[in-house]
Amino acid sequence: MSSKANRGAPGGVPQPRPLSLHVPEPSGRPGHDTDFSYLHLSAAGEVRRPKVDASAKKMTDLAFTLVRVLDNDGNAIGPWAPQVEVEVLLRGLRAMVKTRIFDARMLVAQRQKKVSFYMQALGEEAIAVAHALALRDDDMCFPTYRQQGLLMVRDVSLVELLCQNFSNERDPLKGRQLPVLYSVRKAGFFSISGNLATQYIQAVGWAMASAIKGDTRIASAWIGDGSTAEADFHNALTFAAVYRAPVILNVVNNQWAISTFQGIAGGDETTFAARGLGNGIASLRVDGNDFLAVYSASQWAIERARSNLGPTLIEWVTYRGGAHSTSDDPSKYRPGDDWERFPLGDPIMRLKQHLIRIGAWSEEQHARMSEEVESQVRAAQKEAESYGTLGSGPIPSPAAIFDDVYKDMPDHLRRQRQQLGV
Repeated sequence: MSSKANRGAPGGVPQPRPLSLHVPEPSGRPGHDTDFSYLHLSAAGEVRRPKVDASAKKMTDLAFTLVRVLDNDGNAIGPWAPQVEVEVLLRGLRAMVKTRIFDARMLVAQRQKKVSFYMQALGEEAIAVAHALALRDDDMCFPTYRQQGLLMVRDVSLVELLCQNFSNERDPLKGRQLPVLYSVRKAGFFSISGNLATQYIQAVGWAMASAIKGDTRIASAWIGDGSTAEADFHNALTFAAVYRAPVILNVVNNQWAISTFQGIAGGDETTFAARGLGNGIASLRVDGNDFLAVYSASQWAIERARSNLGPTLIEWVTYRGGAHSTSDDPSKYRPGDDWERFPLGDPIMRLKQHLIRIGAWSEEQHARMSEEVESQVRAAQKEAESYGTLGSGPIPSPAAIFDDVYKDMPDHLRRQRQQLGV
């Protein structure tokens, strides 16, 4: 056939159609209900639980289904239902409630100009809390900015966290971090970075170092759906897979990266869990609003890591109930009632329903506990505010900018400090 025929000349091949670019669109916009069918949900108890030493190539289905334990009536069913003491569940419920109350008070404090900036974990509390309960206290977490539940479970001082948010003279980070970007070494909580995805490669490196030293501690890395488009995410997966690093690779898919729908990061035609499979990493897709499913999947992945079986990537499917931050207005890009309509529900209400179902809890007990936690957070806030807030009271000394930078301060910095009179 002649080149002329290939170009679609008479008697030749038909002229090819013009190419078009696919741009993912969210399935709901302001003023229209969201169609959540894109989530591809599985029924509670339906998804199989593989052996802990299963190879990644035998787990392909688990990256596309959804591990769920709690059914609509609050019953724990299926192979992923964990054997867990009621006391652990009650501890988790309290930590989730504490996280939500703390967040709500900080949101008000920001509106009162006591805090410059804040980010809630509304609707995502079960992921960090249940995961932390499955980890050992000396395991190291490399979080992003919606994992404050890790700190609530580990009973980090609320006053310290509040002082960090208020940027006052008692701020343990001396004003060097944005509010909510915590760093608590004693709680195994690595410094949060506003430059997203950086903790992923750091977590894998830390886990590799733990293995090199013959330690028993593992790492837990965190990232959001949007940040999986960063190169750091893919680099981390390569190193984790090649060196079988003892690390849990958490991807919190809360459907939105600020105002950008998760499809823009590549979750439109596939799942984020599937990205682990391409690197030979065992991967799960889990209902992140099901406390029991989160706890069970975390246990499974932790056992793999401690047994030198390598990393596990877990996509936690959830929904960001509030704004991205206090600088965001989600009503501009999604329906206002999306969280209420999200098919996986509220994680706190689901765990409460389960505990009531098994006779371990009641509405009255829940109300009393919520009041106790409210009082605890309120008292901590009152104490923290006595040391100052963003808008009033003492702040860290300017001298702090010279501290902890060099072991021996260079002469030019010494002169600058003297010029400041600090």
